[in-house]
Amino acid sequence: MGFGRNPHVAKAEAAEQKALAARDALAREQGWREAARQWERAADRETEDKRRQPYTDKAEAARAAADGEPVDEAN
Repeated sequence: MGFGRNPHVAKAEAAEQKALAARDALAREQGWREAARQWERAADRETEDKRRQPYTDKAEAARAAADGEPVDEAN
């Protein structure tokens, strides 16, 4: 982690990977909820709306995935 970088981005990405690799529905849901929580924390650390919005969008998408909606793995 470099100086000035948002550490929650890496944590959120790791949680997403864990959710995608989960073998059962409960683990997958918990992984997506953790990813959403980390994306929100990343958004909270940003001061510019331009950088905050993508993190907020990813948090919403992760929560939708936790609720059982299809996941767009391109993002």
